Amino acid sequence: MLTLIAFGFSYIGIYKDRDDTCEKDPSARILVIIPCRGVDYGLEDNLRSIVDQNIAADYLAVVDDESDPAIEYIKKVGIPYIVSNYRCTTCSGKVRAISTAINLKHDYDVYVIADSDIRAKRDWLKHLVCPLSEGDVGISTTFPYFYPVGGLPSRVKAVWGTVGQSLMESKMTRFGWGGSLAFKRTLLDAHMQFFAESVSDDSALTAICKSEGLRIAYVRDSRPAVYSPETFPQFWEWSNRQTALSISASPKVFRYGVIFYSLDIFLFFSALVLSLRNPIFVYLFIPKLIGIYRMYDRTVLKWPSFAIIFLALPFIYLGNLVIARKMKHIVWRGNRYELQRFVEK
Repeated sequence: MLTLIAFGFSYIGIYKDRDDTCEKDPSARILVIIPCRGVDYGLEDNLRSIVDQNIAADYLAVVDDESDPAIEYIKKVGIPYIVSNYRCTTCSGKVRAISTAINLKHDYDVYVIADSDIRAKRDWLKHLVCPLSEGDVGISTTFPYFYPVGGLPSRVKAVWGTVGQSLMESKMTRFGWGGSLAFKRTLLDAHMQFFAESVSDDSALTAICKSEGLRIAYVRDSRPAVYSPETFPQFWEWSNRQTALSISASPKVFRYGVIFYSLDIFLFFSALVLSLRNPIFVYLFIPKLIGIYRMYDRTVLKWPSFAIIFLALPFIYLGNLVIARKMKHIVWRGNRYELQRFVEK
């Protein structure tokens, strides 16, 4: 049985669907929507990187009110901005901001959501938008690498984030990440009300895309950096919130996650005990070695401490799953939201 488990984990570690790559110059009219609330780490540099792109596009920042401290940096960079005013009852502040921008600027072909904490490369937008030229693509997305700023907690987050990239690499588990996500205006033609009442923009857009039978494109070439100066309480709150949103979007995440990480822990300790008795059982460590190799492939930094953190991840993920499963609400940028449950199709 252990051999079968090891083989299964090895296959999961090796298997990877093709990333979406595209070199066409987009001809669509593009609006990049940047929801802002408060001052993210390195906000001015983040905003400058978002607008410093090598293709033509318009940019619009959206704030909750005129007193938001982010406005100082928005004005400094020279990005037009509006105040969020879309009428919705169950939406999050971010969804309200995006809906406000779309409602006001409804004549664009493509909309791009860019979180204010990302640091993008000059070809980020070109690569991100390009796959939308294919008719079967509903949304085009990527996933960031978390750049540690500070001590151990930010390093844990950097390694924790590699699981998101691993999910993106399989079409079965791929999802839209709202920090960098592009979609055609037509995607919301019949779903604007559903989207505008959602808490999570990326979960709603992922659900809409799947309901329309469209494909989610993953563009590794568009990966931005997110500079993360976390403390342990901040990391724990963030990781539990992300997990809760994932379970809200798909209850299967909890069931499969508990099974997957429990088996991972069982296999590791079985390999440890058996290999001490008989060296022939060291082959049971192969899945973990593959996992470490793939983790380093997904990270920008190659610090040795990441391998040690990787070994502890299954315990962290299980803790996230157990806590997140019980959560009925989340606190996001100072606001409290009730979690919604999506109907899986």
